Amino acid sequence: MKRFKAVVFDWAGTMVDFGSFAPMGVFVEAFARFGVEVSIDEARAPMGMPKRDHIKAMLAGPRVAEAWAAARGHAPTDADVDAIYKVFVPMNEEVAATYATLVPGAGAAVETLRRMGLKIGSTTGYTRSIMERVLPVAAAQGYAPDNLVCSDDLPEGRPGPLGMYKCFIDLRVYPPSTVVKVDDTEPGIAEGVAAGCLTVGVALSGNHVGKTPEELAAMSETEIAPLREAAAATLRAAGADHVIDTVADLPALLERLDG
Repeated sequence: MKRFKAVVFDWAGTMVDFGSFAPMGVFVEAFARFGVEVSIDEARAPMGMPKRDHIKAMLAGPRVAEAWAAARGHAPTDADVDAIYKVFVPMNEEVAATYATLVPGAGAAVETLRRMGLKIGSTTGYTRSIMERVLPVAAAQGYAPDNLVCSDDLPEGRPGPLGMYKCFIDLRVYPPSTVVKVDDTEPGIAEGVAAGCLTVGVALSGNHVGKTPEELAAMSETEIAPLREAAAATLRAAGADHVIDTVADLPALLERLDG
């Protein structure tokens, strides 16, 4: 390719775990252990952030903060964030690999991108310990990116650019305009924007639609269209330059942009 040197993918909701389901039940169960009921929608809202920041954002929501105060007798504190995080991480470690099936067409898309001469990087809101469970499952399906930057690898995670800067170094690619960041969440898109990359949002496989491939297959295009449009609007508002349905559509988009 003339214009691009690398693509940096997110993981859950982008390359694996169609619908981004792995963390959802864990957030609900982790809060429940502290006597606080949270909904799947409340758990999904901050998706894409490093998981400790995600928990902090959930606790900052007025409804959850009120429920926490009612259950625990005080407003949420940083110590409470740490306590939930300590429960959350080992629980997520146990389930993440179960949900690590590649998004349909993702493996073939990566093969095509490599034939086009592109390096393949990755960042994630998961911790390194969680990704240690996911990596071998993805590799067994043929997906092994050239690098991995986890949420706890650096002093600051998404939506800041440090994870992308690490990708530039690991992959030895620059300037930032030659790198494409692909993600299904606002913090993940913002990470790419902050680093100066071209950003591509994925709508249908991601957190905002939250459906399995089977659920989508059972829906009509009339039913799917508003879900796609809502997810795309959210991703564009976060700074996405382009929005596609899934990563399977990425090679065709980059070929058009490179023409």
